[in-house]
Amino acid sequence: MNPISYAGPTQLDIHRNALLEKLLRDSGVYEGAEEIAKREEVLRHLDQIIKDWAKQLTRQKGYTEKMVEEANGIIRTFGSYRLGVHGPNADIDTLCIGPSYVNREHDFFTVLHNILLGMEEVSDLQPIGDAHVPVMKFKFQGISIDLLYASVSLLIVPEDLDISHNSVLYNTDEKTVRSLNGCRVADQILKLVPNVENFCTTLRCLKFWAKKRGVYSNVTGFLGGVNWALLVAQVCQLYPNAIPSMLVSRFFRVYTHWRWPNPVMLSPIEEDDLGFSVWDPRKCSRDRTHLMPIITPAYPCMNSSYNVSASTLHVMVEQFHFGNKVCEEIELNKANWSALFEPCLFFESYKNYLQVDIIAADADDLLSWRGWVESRLRFLTLKIERDTESTLQCHPFPNAYADTSKPFSHCAFFMGLQRQPGVKVQDNNQFDIRGTVDEFKQEVNNYTHWRPGMDIFVSHVRRRELPNYIFPLGHRRQRQLRHTPQPSTTASNRDAQGSISPSSERCSKRKHDDAPTVDAGPSKLQKQASVSPQRPETTGPIIQGLTPESPIQLKVVMDSEDVATTESMQPPAIRLSLESTA
Repeated sequence: MNPISYAGPTQLDIHRNALLEKLLRDSGVYEGAEEIAKREEVLRHLDQIIKDWAKQLTRQKGYTEKMVEEANGIIRTFGSYRLGVHGPNADIDTLCIGPSYVNREHDFFTVLHNILLGMEEVSDLQPIGDAHVPVMKFKFQGISIDLLYASVSLLIVPEDLDISHNSVLYNTDEKTVRSLNGCRVADQILKLVPNVENFCTTLRCLKFWAKKRGVYSNVTGFLGGVNWALLVAQVCQLYPNAIPSMLVSRFFRVYTHWRWPNPVMLSPIEEDDLGFSVWDPRKCSRDRTHLMPIITPAYPCMNSSYNVSASTLHVMVEQFHFGNKVCEEIELNKANWSALFEPCLFFESYKNYLQVDIIAADADDLLSWRGWVESRLRFLTLKIERDTESTLQCHPFPNAYADTSKPFSHCAFFMGLQRQPGVKVQDNNQFDIRGTVDEFKQEVNNYTHWRPGMDIFVSHVRRRELPNYIFPLGHRRQRQLRHTPQPSTTASNRDAQGSISPSSERCSKRKHDDAPTVDAGPSKLQKQASVSPQRPETTGPIIQGLTPESPIQLKVVMDSEDVATTESMQPPAIRLSLESTA
């Protein structure tokens, strides 16, 4: 795509840029020198562990002492650390590259796993071998590490191996290609942007914004680090001489008007005779279903945002509109940069929510169980869209909450529910999602590493019944009257619907045994519905009000303004339905 403008900054742009960078520094998005040094030390230590591991395996497999001496494994970084945009407490995405005779299944996930397991510096070790990109997650001296593995077709791995060349993919499998792709994409991004420093500052800003607005999460159907990096890199190409303050404004202008599913591509899609499939909606019917394609620039070119659903795309587009509106006000000197990063309140944006409670016998089991459930949540969104023909919008919240006062290990995720704006619902037109939730529950319970005590409950909760511990101060803030003027315009208020509270405080679970009964009109309406997985003889803690013996059916009723109330009934499973009250 050709540049839109080669214009450079004015004095006013430079002044705004200084204010933006000061806000970022004051907000703590940069880490200090001490933490920088600690990360470098951790990577050096990890690199030595990998080299010793490679030599150990070479000797165990019966190779000569000369081969043992020359045996090598190397560490490469990718993601935010490689791009230079990581913040305090961020994890480090790392790739371990080993020789052809060192395999992933046993040598990496068993031998190296056991080495790490025996080290005092290592904690929270979690191997995820069945993931789309197999990974070992752990903390090394308190620094979070995501470690991938790639075996290349070399007996000896040189220290200066150039993985940007396509020949590194020769005779590798799909999982290895995906593992290598993170480093290859990061390297390509840095080569394709016109000014790396401006790119990095802009990306830091947009990542900070996305987390504040609740749209930073690849696993729940929004966008992750590489997605945001590619979007920012595209804008840098379109405005090659712009500085960060300009690029942030142009970012929202571009993506407010972007016609999805037109793809974002930093370079033409590259073909190669290695035979790996690349993103091509002309040939692949699955590629034609992608709603927000953001294409990686390294061969084989893939859509990095295939997790995006219709509901999450709708939320992100609203947030782009919000950002664009604020930037327009900033350019008119009607707002400051702080207005852009104002956190939106997810728990005040909807009348109805789904609460997904996850419990396990202990913290270690919860770590793996939660990771699995979280990876499946986007499928619940997709299934709800499918079974209601997109009439019911499902907005997943990226953060998990845990009530630390509970005597067992547990956390919860939340999803906002609302009728699709502009869609008229006929009288008695109900949408029964009992089968939807049952299908999701059954898939989740197929977890390969399920252990006694692992359980999941899906329940419906109204806004007024949300637990206090999900709020930053431990209690909900007093709501303003509907006619009270807001600090931003009506349009920006509309854009803010469906946005997220920034709180990362880990709190969760409401008390299910004291659900209030309220007078909602002609009949008394009562909260409480639950879905429990059908796991036999679970040994985990019983959560009062969420037992399999006491499910209550719910009906969600949307009026013309998408204001929801609930009506309790007594069939044996959860039921959410929409009907018109007009």
